[in-house]
Amino acid sequence: MDTGERASRTDAVRGAAWAAPAVLVTAAFFLLPLAVMALWSLWTRTAGGVDRTLTLANYARFFGESALVAALFNSLETAALVTVVSLVVGYPVAYALAFHVPARWQRLALVLAILPFWTSYVVRSYAWLLVLAPNGVVNQTLIGLGLTEGPVRIAYTMTATVLGFTHFFAMLVALTVYAGLKRINPRLLLAARDLGAGAVSTFLRVTLPLSVPAIATSAFLTFVLAIGDYITPQILGGNTSLVLPQAILFQIGRRGDVPMASAMSLVLMAVILVACLVALRATRTEPAR
Repeated sequence: MDTGERASRTDAVRGAAWAAPAVLVTAAFFLLPLAVMALWSLWTRTAGGVDRTLTLANYARFFGESALVAALFNSLETAALVTVVSLVVGYPVAYALAFHVPARWQRLALVLAILPFWTSYVVRSYAWLLVLAPNGVVNQTLIGLGLTEGPVRIAYTMTATVLGFTHFFAMLVALTVYAGLKRINPRLLLAARDLGAGAVSTFLRVTLPLSVPAIATSAFLTFVLAIGDYITPQILGGNTSLVLPQAILFQIGRRGDVPMASAMSLVLMAVILVACLVALRATRTEPAR
């Protein structure tokens, strides 16, 4: 064995040693619980306990109950809407921060951008509930401006849920996209200008395409976090538009049907897996030729 092969094998062993703790943690706290949950989803709850006969009855029951299917579609609709709105709000913030805010002020702007992350998730949701209440700031402003004669029902609706989510995730999008924009080589933008491209053309042909990986990453993070959350929909949306995480919590807390909750959780994870594959495809870069 020559020196090069020995060095390569040493590097491989060293890399495996460094990766071993992460692999063990992933196996212990993700793969093993996932396997247990998959097994539970094939059992059924009975009056006397749990029937351990393997069956797909829980999945058939899930797709056979219109309320549960509606909860899944509500989750998809809410998460997709939150993702789009957060991108629309967060991308301009990231663009302005990366290209129009002086470097000496960018650190302060980043600190202000992450302020929502410093507050409790529950506190933020209840704060939005106070703002959107019939006697809250939004309704009082609308009435004061003469845009409506009485309070508009905003709290305990999907609109309230989307607003509560967007308040948090727009800044997550902004920070993620900002990091992607800062990686763009400034010489590419200068070259586009030298070739006669205007600001809009430079953005559409250079900046936007190069920021697609950051957009896809932030969209994936937003979608996954929004579709798996039940606190914000519970506080701001109430029970007017049930989402799947709320239905899963109901199966566990109210009915004690862990097998059914496991099956519903796996359905939700399947949706997240599809979103992950879409994000990976969007962030994949072609090798240089």
